[in-house]
Amino acid sequence: MLNRGRSILGHMLAFGDETLAEALSKRIKEAADLRRRWFDPKQTNAVRIINAEGDGIPGLIVDSYNNTLVMQVANPGIERIKDEIVGYLVKELNPTSIYEKSTSFMRKKEGLEEVRGLVYGKDAPEVEILENGLRYAVHVLEGQKTGLFLDQREMRSLVRTLSDNKRVLNCFAYTGGFSIAALAGNATHVDSVEMSAKCEARIEKNLSLNNLENHTFICDDVFDYLKTTDWNYDLVILDPPAFVKKRNDIDKAFRAYKDLNRHAIEKMPSGSLLLTCSCSYHVDESLFQNILFRAANEAGRSVRIIEKHRLAHDHPVSIFHPESSYLKSFLLYIH
Repeated sequence: MLNRGRSILGHMLAFGDETLAEALSKRIKEAADLRRRWFDPKQTNAVRIINAEGDGIPGLIVDSYNNTLVMQVANPGIERIKDEIVGYLVKELNPTSIYEKSTSFMRKKEGLEEVRGLVYGKDAPEVEILENGLRYAVHVLEGQKTGLFLDQREMRSLVRTLSDNKRVLNCFAYTGGFSIAALAGNATHVDSVEMSAKCEARIEKNLSLNNLENHTFICDDVFDYLKTTDWNYDLVILDPPAFVKKRNDIDKAFRAYKDLNRHAIEKMPSGSLLLTCSCSYHVDESLFQNILFRAANEAGRSVRIIEKHRLAHDHPVSIFHPESSYLKSFLLYIH
């Protein structure tokens, strides 16, 4: 699949004597089988079925939310065969619905327009899902990515284990995934800071689904909240959107990540924990750790790394394409 004049000239799906149809059918089946191996649908029924290069299909993401599939197409080659892909997904997974939500920055770089809508089955874009026994309402066409940040599942599970008897601050809260996990882990109170006011109703619905209380929604810019508000939390979560989408923006992103973490570290009490994340592709783990070092140094605090990101089992990374490992997380102990 060639796309002349773009940043990536071509993508490979089939090798040797393998036909395109054989390659697609085989890779979709292998990807689905791998998820069946790791996940019990009675506990977790929201998983990534196809993770692009990690499953041998560059340019294709498919997430399953309780048997409602959401596909993201990122390059012209996959765009040309997406009808065939839908057919293979129906055959292998027998979904209730398939939506396309192709809105990524990479798609725009490849010269493709956004696509958003139903491509197969019943039109019911709001789905109730299970994640490690917790219930979430997910609207697959609204909001960011495909409805829920499935790549943070293991870190939400970690937060749940860390939250007992703690006051928790969840920044860039979106629909409250980390907030729900913290309260399910017996946090005494959770404050969710989110600039988008429409997220409040989504978080309240997720709280209600799990019969959870002791939560406050704060509609504010996270930078302003961290800088100007007096607060005292035992566990702080920073999971911002990508601050850099082009290599030329790295300097700006460096400053943004540093300032964000410095503002938190400066105010955090001794003995508290900070879970800080970056999903910026151009900020690798080494650079992100350097940013955190600068933030701690400017804050005048002693900081230890307790744990790094736990990769979700449904987000495999090809050993031949390590660049697709975009998400970094550090659990830090603040002295």
